[in-house]
Amino acid sequence: MQEWNQLILEQLVWVVIGLVIVVVWLLIWNLLQGSKLRKIRRKYELMMQGTGVEDLEGLLIDLKLQQGKLEDAQEQQQQILKQLQSLVPKQKAKIGIKRYNAFAERGNDLSFSIAFINDEKDGVVLTGIYNREGSYVYAKPLTKGESPHALSTEELEVIALAAQGE
Repeated sequence: MQEWNQLILEQLVWVVIGLVIVVVWLLIWNLLQGSKLRKIRRKYELMMQGTGVEDLEGLLIDLKLQQGKLEDAQEQQQQILKQLQSLVPKQKAKIGIKRYNAFAERGNDLSFSIAFINDEKDGVVLTGIYNREGSYVYAKPLTKGESPHALSTEELEVIALAAQGE
């Protein structure tokens, strides 16, 4: 038993020296971390000085929520834009017009044809025929540039003119 006590006493010095070294190392490491923390705190206080913000975490959370709302609004706007882009080609925005003399033997260029079409050549052709006895207006529907009613050469010309227009 005495041998064990002697062995422990011999090793106790080394254990105590090892513990002292570990404690000194932990103390130095703690001081270094404390100085780094103080530097970060000073930088943070300098950054936040004059902003009127007391809670940076709350501010960041609010900004994140606002960003989410903006992303949702942007998604809705993208959907609306896609709907509008699908409707634009269907609008009757291309127009062709031609004035002419329907009766070549007499009169002026008082007759006319107007075509209102979209990108798919759907729309309408209006034709006004003028003569001494009166004026007549005809409307003919168009589907893919064709009509169930006979089209005159002038009406075909205004359809072509409207199709060329941007």
